[in-house]
Amino acid sequence: MLTFVDDEALVKVAEVLGKEEAIEIIYTLKDAGEITDDQIANKTGIRLNSVRKILYKLYDHSLVSLRRSRDQNTGWFIFHWKLQPDQLEGFIMNQKRHVLQKLDARLGYEKNHDFYYCGSPGCKRIPFEEAMELLFQCPTCSGAMMHFDNGEVVEILSQKVDQLRKELGE
Repeated sequence: MLTFVDDEALVKVAEVLGKEEAIEIIYTLKDAGEITDDQIANKTGIRLNSVRKILYKLYDHSLVSLRRSRDQNTGWFIFHWKLQPDQLEGFIMNQKRHVLQKLDARLGYEKNHDFYYCGSPGCKRIPFEEAMELLFQCPTCSGAMMHFDNGEVVEILSQKVDQLRKELGE
């Protein structure tokens, strides 16, 4: 379980959600406290449309908050954005749960299937049932398919699943 979230983790999450532009926006938000999307665009040189897209992506994951006010002259809404680094830990934990779920499903699939493979680069491993229908002949290169020992794959997946379960406190 995470107990400390640092700038490096914040930058990595921003990079995943919006690449280099998101990192610039995160740093701008971090330095400014509360700031409008217009001000962010001016400070970073990123197009306003891109700034808004990234901010909404960050907002969807509760990494930023927004406050809405109305411009007295134009009547338009102004959105004031603020970084919420305290939400980062929850976001990371949710992502880890999602990855654990996928790895666990993959591990179950690997454990419950026998695979066959022709040994040629670029060709895929095929489950026994499908290989039998193909008469153990590779559908890509027509080579003879032999049993593929996936013990190493199962071992690696098991280790990763165990590691994630420990990190999540399961």
